[in-house]
Amino acid sequence: MDKWISMLRCHKISRSFLCMSGNCFVPTSEIIAVEETDLNKKQRNSGKWQKMAKLHAFTVYYVKKAQNHRWRCSDVTFWCVDEQLCNQWIQALKELLELQTRPKQLLVYINPYGGKRQGKRIYEQKVAPLFSLASISTDVFVTERANHAKDNLFEVNINKYDGVVCVGGDGMFSEVMHGLIGRMQKDSGIDQNNPKAPLVQCNIRIGIIPAGSTDCVCYSTVGISDPVTSALHIILGDSQPLDVSSVHHNNTFLKYTVSLLGYGFYGDVLKDSEKKRWMGPMRYDYSGFKTFLSHHCYEGTISFQPAKHTLGSPRDKDSCRTGCHICRQSEQQLAEQRKKCGLKHEEDEEEWKVIKGKFLAINAVNMSCACPRSPKGLSPAAHLADGSADLILVRKCSRFDFLRYLVRHTNQDDQFDFSFVDVYRVKSFQFTSKLLEDNESDVTDIGKKHFGQFCRDHPACCCNIANSTWNCDGETLDSSAIEVRVHCQLMKLFARGIEENHKEAVSNQSRVEQLL
Repeated sequence: MDKWISMLRCHKISRSFLCMSGNCFVPTSEIIAVEETDLNKKQRNSGKWQKMAKLHAFTVYYVKKAQNHRWRCSDVTFWCVDEQLCNQWIQALKELLELQTRPKQLLVYINPYGGKRQGKRIYEQKVAPLFSLASISTDVFVTERANHAKDNLFEVNINKYDGVVCVGGDGMFSEVMHGLIGRMQKDSGIDQNNPKAPLVQCNIRIGIIPAGSTDCVCYSTVGISDPVTSALHIILGDSQPLDVSSVHHNNTFLKYTVSLLGYGFYGDVLKDSEKKRWMGPMRYDYSGFKTFLSHHCYEGTISFQPAKHTLGSPRDKDSCRTGCHICRQSEQQLAEQRKKCGLKHEEDEEEWKVIKGKFLAINAVNMSCACPRSPKGLSPAAHLADGSADLILVRKCSRFDFLRYLVRHTNQDDQFDFSFVDVYRVKSFQFTSKLLEDNESDVTDIGKKHFGQFCRDHPACCCNIANSTWNCDGETLDSSAIEVRVHCQLMKLFARGIEENHKEAVSNQSRVEQLL
């Protein structure tokens, strides 16, 4: 009964009930709802069932799993002549569902402008009926401006909700995340401007209903960008811890990030695409091609602390999956490490590695950053909750070599197998541009004075322009000197990680046995 309910295996039950779909086995953890059913005469079978004066029935709604991690709501109906027995089954099943840690009251934020402007329609037509079926009450808030949801989260009585749902793209998720984490730190008296402050974990789960352009966070934590699948994960009360990185500049808090923090190529793509929003999602392709042709590199210094508490490495091909043992054990080792020496002592004692050079791209990812266009993502072996980020340094190289690197994101080849690419698993890092190191005056003015005319005359040159822009989960950060720190499992999602397929399960089991 802990994992499975067998509806018709018991001899007594099999004589009393008839299942309209034959024998059924349904995990209790994946039952959505149980409802009494009023059978129509047309639903009755011929034969002995026609002789019955009255039939009593109930319907079990459950998750049906399809290919590519897609979930759908399916149902099976059971009927019998004994009304008391039917009611007993309904009551027993509902009591089992009550034991699950499922949400009963949700706060929903809808971005009506994100992606293809379909957020409101997606929620009303695909998600709201499922929430109603599962007896989940909702307070729906349609945002009217940027940061509307974030500001609202600082005002609402958050304790009355079992979770917060955002309907939109990665930007909408980021807004809700900033609101929740910021609210938790404010209520706990934590100064977010202190980069070394231990942040308070956010226990209120966030659900993502994808309705944006890329939906990277949803794809990397569920395995598919599908509103119905995500809604069912929320209904079942799935819980997936997630690392969050904080970004600071001169002891001033800038942003939180959970997916990509990119300087150079991805920062330039975002900055250029922001000027072309009228193009819709196609603007990313146009800006990407334009940025690739410009081939700008940036000089600076990266210093980082290796994540020695983690069990894996960025190149071990051990992907993060449901119930990931690497995340679980890495979190335990990090907690033990901090318990022994304390957070402040640990940061002071551990060595920092320093790398100087010219880079086409500097990327830090807390997750694989997979999406439909790049099924493996920027770092296929990055983990959701191991307290680390994968730092990827793409050094100055030819335009052809850089193209080879970018193409690797779309196939199964090792994208780090290049002499000009380095990858490290870190728990914190700092970056300072060469221009900022050499000059204390305004960076923008210096850039215009020394580099502006040259780059206007030679738009496809490979030169050191003033500074790039940081791409922080799809939002721009102009600071060229930042400090980044990973906060282990700072928040939780209504997700369970990407489930393994059969081939992955066999491969991973073999790898674990080899390690043991």
